[in-house]
Amino acid sequence: MDKLERKDIIQKVTTLLKEIPSSMDIVKKDGKTDKRFEYLATHMVDKAIEKDALIVSENRQGIAILFKTSKKDDNIWKDLWAQLKLVVNVTGIKNALDILKTQKYIKNQRPQEGEYLYCWFWGILKDSRGADTQVGKDMKDIFFRTAHDTGLELYAETRGRTNAIVYQRVGFDLFHEWDHPSGDTMYFLKYNPKNPRNKRP
Repeated sequence: MDKLERKDIIQKVTTLLKEIPSSMDIVKKDGKTDKRFEYLATHMVDKAIEKDALIVSENRQGIAILFKTSKKDDNIWKDLWAQLKLVVNVTGIKNALDILKTQKYIKNQRPQEGEYLYCWFWGILKDSRGADTQVGKDMKDIFFRTAHDTGLELYAETRGRTNAIVYQRVGFDLFHEWDHPSGDTMYFLKYNPKNPRNKRP
């Protein structure tokens, strides 16, 4: 990926993050808020490139990050420097403590043994949205093909009720709901490629 392409993706992820409740919660509100969103987007895109987890739709309007991971990957010391930089440049210290508590609960809902797929981010820019748009369908097919090819369950969570309904409509199961500290409901979903009703796209 060249520098221009990377920069374009970072700009689009920055735009999308400003609409997502979870990222709006964690980014510190001050005179540097826009820069903080951009720093977070850069961190996410670079991590996705490093882990070969970045998915970009054909028209470049949809972007997702899909990790193959396990509980063993959750090593605080391995990512400590990056985490400290996120505290300074994105969240601020007060926010960071609340985020740690929330993240611990969220991670505990995922498999504690073995590998799985995790959708860390999925966003489609406004002009290409809608239940029947090709962008959404194409990206969903990539997710599900990856699950079927690896035989691994695919996990995601959302604080949007409409998103949770869409996830279920395309084949995810809702396995847990949580009263998030923000006052929203968080929906935990998984797609099991071994379920007979879930056919490989």
